[in-house]
Amino acid sequence: MRHLIAAASLLALSACGFNGTDPDEPGSETAASAERADGNLADAMASHDPGQGDFVVPEIRDTDARPMMQVQVVLDRQGFGPGVIDGRIGLSTENALRGFQEANTLEVTGELDDDTRRALARWDNIPATRIVRIPESWGALTFAEMPEDPADQAELDRLGYETLDEKLAERFHTTVEVLRTLNPGGRPAGAAPPDTPASPTPTPTASDTADAEPRSTFAAGQLIRVPNIGADRIQPGAIDNPDWQRTLQSLGVGSEQPEAARVVVSKSKGTLRAYNADDKLVALFTVTSGSQHDPLPLGEWDVNGISFNPKFAYDPALFWDVPDHEEKQQLPPGPNSPVGVVWIDLSKDHYGIHGTPEPQAIGRTQSHGCVRLTNWDAARLAEMVTGRTNVLFEA
Repeated sequence: MRHLIAAASLLALSACGFNGTDPDEPGSETAASAERADGNLADAMASHDPGQGDFVVPEIRDTDARPMMQVQVVLDRQGFGPGVIDGRIGLSTENALRGFQEANTLEVTGELDDDTRRALARWDNIPATRIVRIPESWGALTFAEMPEDPADQAELDRLGYETLDEKLAERFHTTVEVLRTLNPGGRPAGAAPPDTPASPTPTPTASDTADAEPRSTFAAGQLIRVPNIGADRIQPGAIDNPDWQRTLQSLGVGSEQPEAARVVVSKSKGTLRAYNADDKLVALFTVTSGSQHDPLPLGEWDVNGISFNPKFAYDPALFWDVPDHEEKQQLPPGPNSPVGVVWIDLSKDHYGIHGTPEPQAIGRTQSHGCVRLTNWDAARLAEMVTGRTNVLFEA
């Protein structure tokens, strides 16, 4: 990995309560994929794109064209994150359009205007969705409901996904609700109905699930329709941390990312922009940054280090909205950690850039001072920054 930075000496985080230590052992959610013939270490659900000018003939044709989802898929592939891919134009998609427009010297409107449609047309052969088979190996994974009490969370080995559905949604940068819409009745949209109608799945009650594994809509080995995200290729030898490689696989994030010479976080715009050495915009993500209690510290900062799948030091005294009488806890790593899958430590004491267990809340809720992204955008950014990256927090 070209930018691996030692993170053992990261300071405790005041605003976000972070203790910068890597997990002592790799996570067990997925096994590393064997290298395929195309030299890709991504998982079995990796994208396989058509050549320039070629179009995919789907085995199961979608019932809907889903034009806005197709735009989101293309923007996401180009590094301009639309946040959760849901087929609707909202704050994050408008920000992504602004980033695409700036990078392609178009008028920056945040709207899907005629010039932007023409620029995006070069990727018209990338469909909005594709059919994948959930790996059989996922059937051996254990999912468990996350306890609310930090003391109970501290007893866990990992703050993993609560259900297979949740894990699948993060893999394809979307929500469980969108996956259910794309797969009505648990079958891919456009699939022929079964000869024998399936019995409806009963809705579990609290007593049913008190000591049981959380119920999922989908299952290992099942064919489903998902947003057609790409840019998920993992180059052999690019990642020297096996646990981090598994995390990239699980998030559909590739190792081939542009290097960011500088990063600009805008408080007013709610965005993070990454520029290369030629000062060309190469990525834009919507972020949550600070609050009235813990404002974003404006100024220029350096990247001190990166911690992958970090543990989290929960200290109630550092949170204005948590009673101080609660006890400190050391929380295990995992995608449902308060700081998500990665911590990018900055030279500003106690501040950094990190992921989140609630991707749908990015840009809509406040943080405890730090810069928060979806787990997949945070992972992508971690593959862009180095110790040479300058970080600017601006109003």
